[in-house]
Amino acid sequence: MQLVQSDVNPIHSLLLKHPREAFVSRERISEQWQQLGFTAPPDFEKAIREYDSFLDILSRFVPEIYFLPQDDHVTLDSIYVRDASVVCTKGIILCNMGKEERRHEPAAQEAFFRSNGIPLLGRIQGKGTLEGGDVVWLTERILAVSRSYRTNDDGIAQLKTFLNGCVDEVVVVDLPHWRGPQDVFHLMSIISPIDHDLALVYSPLMPVGFREKLLSLSISLVEVPAEEFETLGCNVLAIGPRRCLMPAGNPVTRKRLEAEAVEVYEYEGYEISLKGGGGPTCLTRPISRIY
Repeated sequence: MQLVQSDVNPIHSLLLKHPREAFVSRERISEQWQQLGFTAPPDFEKAIREYDSFLDILSRFVPEIYFLPQDDHVTLDSIYVRDASVVCTKGIILCNMGKEERRHEPAAQEAFFRSNGIPLLGRIQGKGTLEGGDVVWLTERILAVSRSYRTNDDGIAQLKTFLNGCVDEVVVVDLPHWRGPQDVFHLMSIISPIDHDLALVYSPLMPVGFREKLLSLSISLVEVPAEEFETLGCNVLAIGPRRCLMPAGNPVTRKRLEAEAVEVYEYEGYEISLKGGGGPTCLTRPISRIY
């Protein structure tokens, strides 16, 4: 398995967690949704149907799909597998979650990686926090990581140490306060790479220096309108260059992507995405992509 430093190359292997194993039951949902900050309790049966349709699209393009098992040490949030790990060519970096309720997720993913012979590079430890939603590959050798309420300076410093020799530059993006520490706000809330020269962005919440950095790399920007930012219009998964998967209900964003010759697929994500604030990038942890 070849680990690749890209968020746009064609996905070869992918880690997921089905709501049957993440949500478990209506009773588990009822116990946890408010504490975790979901906007409403997901409907268990509808969530399974939505996810199966989501999975059907991914299965058309991704050769290898793996699933995390049920784990009583983690919560409903474990469906959002992106956040517990980061991938570089030297191996998997296990995160240290900024959200306390998610602290056991990296260990659950570690067990999967070890059992499948996927190399582990290390883990963020101590007071350092890092979540995968705050990490974006801009090019094969340039990584962006945000300083947010979920990722702190210590975590970023540890990440840079792990990436020594793998990157030419780590771009640190200082995210705004926005709705505060209880909100789900990662770097991938405001940028989704679509191709090596194209990214979907929500500029009103984007630091000026970071936006200018993207343009300096000759990355064209597709802008998400304000009304569709609220429905996760900026959270779009690149299955491959100019081929993406996005939540339904964002017609303006879809039209703008298609104007850039992007092949767009949609899934209904009211239960699995909107209520928990996690779109298709959050729901997926690409392990390897094809050069």
